[in-house]
Amino acid sequence: METDGTYESSDTRGAGAGAGVPRPATPPSGEVSPSGEVPRGSSAAAGSSASAGPSASAVPSVPPVASVPPAPARPPAQPVVPPPPAHAPGAPAHAPVPPVSPVPASGAPVPPRAPVAEWLDAPRLRAGLGVWRYRHVPARAEGPERMAPVTLVGMLVPLAIGLLVWAAWRREVFPYKVEILLLLTPKEWWYPLTTAPVDWHGEAARALYDSAFLVLLVCAVGFLGSWGKITRYYLDRFRPPGRAALAAVMALAALTLVWPEAFGLGWDPLPVVSAVLSLVALVTGGFEVFASPVLVYTLYALVTLLVLWPFARVGDWAGLLRTHRARKAPQPQAAPTGPAVPPSQWPELRAAGEQRAADVLAAEVAGGRMNDVDIARVRRAWAESARDGMRRAALVEAVVARGAAAAGHPSGERDLPGRRTATHDLLLGQVRVGRYAPAERTPAAYHGAGLALDPALLGTSLLAVGPSGAGKTRALVAPVVESLGLQALTGGCAVVAVGAAGAPLGPDEAYDVVIRLGDPASRHDLDLYAGATDPDEAAALLAEGLVGDMPGVETRRAATVLAQLIGPYRAAHGRFPAVPVLRELLEAGPETLRALLGLLPEDGAATAMRRELESRIRQVGTATDLGPVLADRLAALDRPVFADFFGGASGSEGDDRAFALRAVVRHPMRVRISLPEGAHEEAARLLNRLLLAQFQTVVRDRAGAPGSHFACLVLDDAAGALTPGTVRGLQRLRPQNAGVVLALRTFAEVPEQLHGPLLAVVGCRMAFAGIPTWDGRAFAEAWGTERVETTEVAHHTVFADQPMTRAFHALRKLVTGKAVTTEAVTVREVERERWSASDLAHAVPPGHAVLSLTDVRGEQTPPLLVDLRG
Repeated sequence: METDGTYESSDTRGAGAGAGVPRPATPPSGEVSPSGEVPRGSSAAAGSSASAGPSASAVPSVPPVASVPPAPARPPAQPVVPPPPAHAPGAPAHAPVPPVSPVPASGAPVPPRAPVAEWLDAPRLRAGLGVWRYRHVPARAEGPERMAPVTLVGMLVPLAIGLLVWAAWRREVFPYKVEILLLLTPKEWWYPLTTAPVDWHGEAARALYDSAFLVLLVCAVGFLGSWGKITRYYLDRFRPPGRAALAAVMALAALTLVWPEAFGLGWDPLPVVSAVLSLVALVTGGFEVFASPVLVYTLYALVTLLVLWPFARVGDWAGLLRTHRARKAPQPQAAPTGPAVPPSQWPELRAAGEQRAADVLAAEVAGGRMNDVDIARVRRAWAESARDGMRRAALVEAVVARGAAAAGHPSGERDLPGRRTATHDLLLGQVRVGRYAPAERTPAAYHGAGLALDPALLGTSLLAVGPSGAGKTRALVAPVVESLGLQALTGGCAVVAVGAAGAPLGPDEAYDVVIRLGDPASRHDLDLYAGATDPDEAAALLAEGLVGDMPGVETRRAATVLAQLIGPYRAAHGRFPAVPVLRELLEAGPETLRALLGLLPEDGAATAMRRELESRIRQVGTATDLGPVLADRLAALDRPVFADFFGGASGSEGDDRAFALRAVVRHPMRVRISLPEGAHEEAARLLNRLLLAQFQTVVRDRAGAPGSHFACLVLDDAAGALTPGTVRGLQRLRPQNAGVVLALRTFAEVPEQLHGPLLAVVGCRMAFAGIPTWDGRAFAEAWGTERVETTEVAHHTVFADQPMTRAFHALRKLVTGKAVTTEAVTVREVERERWSASDLAHAVPPGHAVLSLTDVRGEQTPPLLVDLRG
C-alpha cells in the first residue's frame, strides 16, 4: 500500500506477473531488510521457495513488497520512529562538515545539527549547464580588464597646449583674433582702424567673444585628452557615495575658478559670469535690467548650475538622491508569510496538512537516521503521488509507520555498500566528476566551477573518446554508474553497467542483478531475446547483434532468416531456441528443417509458421543464403565457456537464471553485466551490439509514459557496439527518458561512415587528453567554428625621398641597429575552430578533457576544458 505499485516486482524477462525484481547477487545471509523481507539465501526464503513448487524456484527475484501493516496501538501524539536497519546508512558520504555551532548569550553551546540536515538545507543556486550547484558561489561577472583610455602624458599634453593657446589669446598675440571679432560685430562699435570699443557694446562683445573661445578651447582640450572617459574610468572604481563625493570636490574646484571672490581668492575669474551678463545686456539693450536683484541672482544661480551640471552627471548625484529617498520612503506592508521553513522540516508535507508525517521525517533527519538516499526517495515518492489521492494517503501512512524506510526500494537497500568514490547531490541528481579549468576559451562564469552530470544531460547520451589510461573509467564511467545506482535506490533511475570483469564499476553488492558471462559461478544468465514474445522482434534484435557491423549484409534480410527459424521452433516447442540449437538450425539442411516442419500442426495458428519454414527450406544452399553467415557469427557464443549461458527462452520451463533487459524499464534496477575477456573478444563485441540494440528496443515501448524513471545503459568499452541501426536508435532515446554512455579508445573502433552521424546524435561529447589528430578532426568538425576578433600588426620599411630625411633615417639605423618602419594594425572578425584537431591532440593536459554538453531541453554549452583529477 505504501508505494501503490510503484516499486512492485515483475518478471525480469517481462513475460509474467508472478515473479519479482531480482535481489542483489550476493546479499548478506540472514539479514532482514528494512521492508521486512528476508533476503535470498536465508532459511525463510528457502522454505517459501520450496512451498511454491517447481516453477517458483526458477524466479531469480524477491516477492512483491508487502502492504504496510497497521501500526500498533499507541497514543497518537507519539509518532512511530522505526529503529535503524542493521547497516543503517548515515549522512551522505561526502556531506559537508557542519559549521561550528554558535554560542548564545547564556553561554550554553547550541547542539550541532546532523550533517544530513546541513546537507539538505544547503543553498543550491541556479547555475549554468553542467555546473555543480551544491553551495555553488556564482563567479563575479567581470569583463576583460579595462585599460585606462589615455596615458598621463596624453592628458597633460593637450592641457599644456590649451594653456599656451589661452595665454596667447589673453596677450592679444593669437592670429586673426581681431579680424574675426571685427567681422562678427558692427563697425560703429569700434574706433576706426583700432580695436578700442566706442561704448559698452564693444566691451560686452569682447567679453562674450573671450568666453565663447574659452568654452571651445575647454571642449577641444577635453576631447583630445579624453577627460570624460578617464574621469569615468577612475570614478567607476568607487562606490556611489564615494563617486559623488569626488565629483563634488571637482565641482568645488571649478567654482573657485568661476567665483574666486566668493572663496576669498585673489586671482582673476574665468570670463563666464561676465559673458552671461554681457549677453543679457546686448539682448536687452543696456545694463539697466541689472537693477533688479531677482534677475541678477537668477543669472548667478543659472551660471552655478551650468558649472555643476557635468559634475552631477559624472558623480550620478540624481541616482544617489533617488536611492536615499527610496530608503526614507515607507515600505508597503507585505502580507505576513511567517518565517521560511527549511527543507529539513519538510515544508511540502506541512503545506499539504500532513504535520504528523512531517514531524516524523524531521525527527529522522535531526537524529541522523535518514541519509540522502532516504530523503531523495521520499521526496520523489511525494511528488509522484500528487495526482493520486489514494497513493498519497498510502505514502503518508507508510511514513508515519516506518519513517525513513518508507517507500523503500524493492531490494531493501538504503545506500550503496562501502564508501562512495564520488561526490553526489541526490536532490538534484548530480555527480561531481571534476571542475572547469580557467582557460582562455572558458567563460568567466565557469572558471573554477565544479563539473557535474545528471540525468538531464545523460538523457541526450554521452560519448567519451580517449586512449587507454586516459581515465575514462576512473574519472567518468565509475562516478556516473555510482550516481545512477544511488538514484535507482531512490526510485528515479535504472542502470545497466556493461564492462569487462575487471572494470572498477563497484562491488557486486551494489547491484540487484550481476551477470558474469562465461563464469560458471554467475547466478544469472542473459536472455538473448530481451524477454520478447514476438518472433519478428526477437529476430530483429538478434540480427542486429550478429551482423549489424558487417558491410554489405542487410540486417533486415538477416532478421527474416532468423524469424523463419525461431518462429516455427517456438510454435513447436513453446520457447525460443538456445544458441546451440539456433546454430544447428542455421547450418541444417532441408531434411532437418522438414523434421521441424513435421512438428507443426497443419492448421490453425501454425499455418503462417509452416509457410515461413517452407520458405526457409527453399533458400537453403542458394547463393543468397545468409544462414551460414549467421551461423558463423553465432559460433562466437557457441563455445564451451558459454555452455551454461544464453539458453534462455522466454517462457521456457526450468529457466531459473535468465534475465531479460526489459525489466529495467519497469523497475528502478541496478544491473551489472561482465563481458568475457581474453580469447573471446569477438563475443564481447557481439554482446555489446546485442545489448545496445535490446536497450533501444525495450525503452521504445514505454515512450511518453508519465512518471517513468530514467533508464541508462553504460558501456565501459563500446568497441563494436555501434552499427548504422544502433546509431539511428540513439536519437530516439531522448523523448523516451533514456540515454546511453559510450566510452571508446579511438574512433577507429567505429566504422568510418558512422563518425559524423554518431557525433551528431549524441548531445554530450568528451575528448580526453592523448587522442590522435584524426580523432580530434572528427570532434573539431562536430564542434564547428566561432567568430572571433583578430589583430594583425605589420611593419613596413619607410623609404625616404628627400636627402635630409634619408640622412636622419641612416643616423637612426646606425644608432638603433634597426631600419625605420611604420606599423600597420588590422583588426578584423574571422571564423576560427572552437578546438582544432591539433589543439585536441597536443594542447589538452594529462588528466583533462574537452567537454561539450546538451540537456534534454536543448540548452548547450561550447566545448570547455575540464580538469578530471581529484
